[in-house]
Amino acid sequence: MKIDLCVYSGYKIYPGHGRTLVKADGKSYKFLSSRTHKAHMLKRNPREVTWTVLYRRKHKKGLEEETAKKRNKRTTKFQRAVVGATLQDIMAKRNQKPEVRKAQREQAVRAAKETKKTTTKKAAPKDKAQKSQQKATKNVTKSAPRVGGKR
Repeated sequence: MKIDLCVYSGYKIYPGHGRTLVKADGKSYKFLSSRTHKAHMLKRNPREVTWTVLYRRKHKKGLEEETAKKRNKRTTKFQRAVVGATLQDIMAKRNQKPEVRKAQREQAVRAAKETKKTTTKKAAPKDKAQKSQQKATKNVTKSAPRVGGKR
């Protein structure tokens, strides 16, 4: 026993009931009754006709019994340690006075600048020699000319 669904209303069509419409392009439509067939032929939107399943789904009718509304869980704030720093380290840095933190930052910046100066002074003479060697070794042969018309 095959039970079909009405194309328009969405209700079940039991064997021996209903009506089938086959259009010129080969599409077949199964309708529960002449009422659904007529509404389809009049090009009525099933989402706007109150007795159809599509209307009831669109306007959320009859869903109260099936599922209760889901409640969202409240988000809770939680602090975790970051890679390379434990939670105690983070809390200690946060509780420091701004002047102390500023002094530490300036000291770190000075140290970084000094290391950068020493590395650039040592690398400068080597860079010029390397560049001249690269220019000398670049001996690229030209590829064969392209054959064919405009591209």
